[in-house]
Amino acid sequence: MEYQILKPNNNNNMKKLIYFLSIVLIVASCKKEEPKDYVTLSGKIMNQSSDSVVVRSKDYSKTIKVKADGAFSDTLKVVTGNYNFFDGSESTSMYLKNGFDLVISLDTKQFDESISYTGEGAEANNYLAARALMQEKVFENDSLYSLEKAVFDQKIIEINQDLTALLDKTLKLDSLFIDNEKKGIEGLTKYIAKSYDDKRYMITALAKGNESPKFTDYENFKGGTTSLDDLKGKYVYVDVWATWCGPCKREIPFLQEVEKAYHGKNIAFVSLSIDKAIDHEKWKEMVAEKQLGGIQLFADNDWKSQFVTDYRINGIPRFILIDPQGNIVSADAPRPSDDKLIVLFNELNI
Repeated sequence: MEYQILKPNNNNNMKKLIYFLSIVLIVASCKKEEPKDYVTLSGKIMNQSSDSVVVRSKDYSKTIKVKADGAFSDTLKVVTGNYNFFDGSESTSMYLKNGFDLVISLDTKQFDESISYTGEGAEANNYLAARALMQEKVFENDSLYSLEKAVFDQKIIEINQDLTALLDKTLKLDSLFIDNEKKGIEGLTKYIAKSYDDKRYMITALAKGNESPKFTDYENFKGGTTSLDDLKGKYVYVDVWATWCGPCKREIPFLQEVEKAYHGKNIAFVSLSIDKAIDHEKWKEMVAEKQLGGIQLFADNDWKSQFVTDYRINGIPRFILIDPQGNIVSADAPRPSDDKLIVLFNELNI
């Protein structure tokens, strides 16, 4: 009798396996990768200034440790928008959006010139770095403000065109970012135009030797009122400040040292508060608590005080030096913390 040996038929099983694997691959390929809900930020800093960097905005702050070799890495969960990257000495603007995977490279010895980005989101941030350099050149160009008005106006048009061209040639930018940048460019050129008007006013109406704008009957902390004319016969160093102003308060210890050094000299130190009327008591309390010296005055109408507007004061602290005849020595004098102030006093033999 002959026996027939039957081999198992694996064809059907093999077909089923291939079919199953095909379905798995199709499902895997069709399944969308979930987008990251955070930013990955890493990089390398040469000649680091600190052992950490800070990424911050008005409502956000994240400190990231930097290793001894300058490397750093972390994740950040953010609201899409502009942020500030601070290395302990200098800072730059960044645009962050969850899903970005940014790698930063910079050398602190040439911070703005060296910073660069790679990875997802690099285009917007390399644009911001390039824009910052262009703006820096504009602000450092003091000769811009000495141009005749017609020439200056043409220069403003060219600046606007250059910044817009940089934005237009940058790829992979989202529409919100582009819209905000266009508004920013318009705002910048308007600011430069206003700065031109202010600087021209400074070198004409507020030129050295011109009669100083006056204040009259400002409330004196020690009682009564004081006018600028009451101080004729002495140099007058005016500190325009407010209780809410951080940079103003940082100057106070330096001002107190200068006042002490020049006590009995032919100079009066006037601190002129432009706090709002509702903060009048806060002003009095701070003057008393910090034992502020000199002549402490309260302006009659905060920012709208005639003295403030006549001096085109748009930011504080602002320091002004007036000579014994009531004429301007400097409409924007050095701060007490600046060694140039004592150099100026020595030149005047105060």
